[in-house]
Amino acid sequence: MAALRTTRYRLSQSMRRPCLPFLALGPYDIPRCQQRTFSATLPQLKQRSTPASYWRGGTSRAVLFQKKDLPTDDAIRRKLFLQVIGSPDPNGRQLDGLGAGISSLSKICIVSPSDHPNADVDYTFVGIGIENDEVDLAGNCGNMSAAIGPFAFNQRLLPSVKCETDTSATVRILNTNTGAIIHSTFPTTDGEASSTGDYALDGVAGTAAQVNLDFLRPAGSKTGRLLPTGNVMDKLAGFEVSFIDAAGPMIFIRASDLAIDPAILPNDFNKQAEKLKQLEKIRHQGAVAMGMCKPGDVPPRVTPKVAIVSPSVTQVSLSGKKMEAEMLDLVVRFISDTQPHRAIPLTGALCTAVAAKVEGSVVQQCLEREPVTEGMVTIGHPSGKIEVNAQMDGKGDVECATVFRTARRIMEGEVFWND
Repeated sequence: MAALRTTRYRLSQSMRRPCLPFLALGPYDIPRCQQRTFSATLPQLKQRSTPASYWRGGTSRAVLFQKKDLPTDDAIRRKLFLQVIGSPDPNGRQLDGLGAGISSLSKICIVSPSDHPNADVDYTFVGIGIENDEVDLAGNCGNMSAAIGPFAFNQRLLPSVKCETDTSATVRILNTNTGAIIHSTFPTTDGEASSTGDYALDGVAGTAAQVNLDFLRPAGSKTGRLLPTGNVMDKLAGFEVSFIDAAGPMIFIRASDLAIDPAILPNDFNKQAEKLKQLEKIRHQGAVAMGMCKPGDVPPRVTPKVAIVSPSVTQVSLSGKKMEAEMLDLVVRFISDTQPHRAIPLTGALCTAVAAKVEGSVVQQCLEREPVTEGMVTIGHPSGKIEVNAQMDGKGDVECATVFRTARRIMEGEVFWND
């Protein structure tokens, strides 16, 4: 009997409740090493929520807000933006928000009805830092501009536009960061911006409805002049560069002068730490030369951008698609925020097309043959190619720059954040 009692005791010990944690009824049923404690000194606050939408515009993504839904206090608004995107994140992943660890996916857009006589809506772009807590309103995002018209249309922010009966719509957008007026034209279906279509955009899977973007009089977006220094060509850090400001300020420099492969892809570029450091130094000096900041100051995170330009060469895109040199007019690689872009920034594409029309510029000198498509500049970039049209007036100023994009609404609802 004694032996039997001992066996029963051992069996009951091996089947005690800690081996089956889902049966635990309270903290004393859980081993001390597994118990959680809650600090009595930290206030337990309920999350706040704000209406928002999540959109892809071109090759970027952003959280879109109506201005009326946002806090009026700048400090609270800043806190909201950072938390929604997931910044700052020393790991660079933005895992706690809607960002994705790269600048083209770390963005906020604010939209509201406009009082401007030539605009239907105001659009403010906000670039969010990744490892740091920067909230940058210095420049526009051309790619996200493609989403602003469809968003405003769907949200019924356009009393002068027929939303229910027409098959297309044109929205006049004022970008408050730069003062630029953008006309966005897109198809509509049953009172909403169309999401499906047959236009393919390099860098974005599948096809979607085409959005036509006309940037009116884009010269001098931040500096007030197409040529911020008054020169077509300048010397900077020992290199020949062209400073051009159209839709956004850019620093154009030859790939050959930097000894950089013009067809380099971002992952390989990221391995060249010394080159990236050199380019960031050039960007800082260029910002000073263009009057965007004072010597010793840090320029805005997203402007100016550095464009590494080359005559057309055969390149392979990130998707593995090969493009022969004869298919391109130029090849360009853009750098901002110390990161090589995976696809060309739209403001960069527009500015490149304008620079191609400026006699004697670095970009114009890289054009070695007749254009692939008459009236357009075909630019090769890491995700493929893009065609841009820039029209100049009789005085040599930019009348209009046109490009085609796509956009898609991904989510509408509420974002949550802590006060």
